[in-house]
Amino acid sequence: MKHSTTRQTRRGRGPARRIGRSLAFVLPVVLVLSGTLAVTRVNWSGDPSDSVLAASQASNAKASSQAAARAPHEVLRDRLLTELQEEDPGVALTHLQQAVDERPSLAGHCASIARALGRAAVKVYGPTRAQSYARPVCDTAFASGVLAAHG
Repeated sequence: MKHSTTRQTRRGRGPARRIGRSLAFVLPVVLVLSGTLAVTRVNWSGDPSDSVLAASQASNAKASSQAAARAPHEVLRDRLLTELQEEDPGVALTHLQQAVDERPSLAGHCASIARALGRAAVKVYGPTRAQSYARPVCDTAFASGVLAAHG
């Protein structure tokens, strides 16, 4: 009985041993190739304008600044502020709730957008009329925006 247990243990190590041996061969090859490629991409001339890395970082920085300037919650806020001025705060609040329901990632920005809508509503409609549009979208953020703009 002991003999069969030993045989199963050895058989159980077979696939693991083969995978280990494959990794032991492949991993150094991958590391050498990636290191070689990294060395070929380094700007050895010392001139920063020749650097591929500097050019890619500059384009990445420009793209990320454009993306950061127009994040989805900012686009939504601007659209809702326009709706508030063209229609009324009730329409803007309804569309805010719909946008948060459709894209839950906007929920973290919901309160700040609702406060901005509340402040804008006070500028357009005055504090009393703006407060009449308050509803429980993003808790009471719209009402707190009205209060902040009035107070």
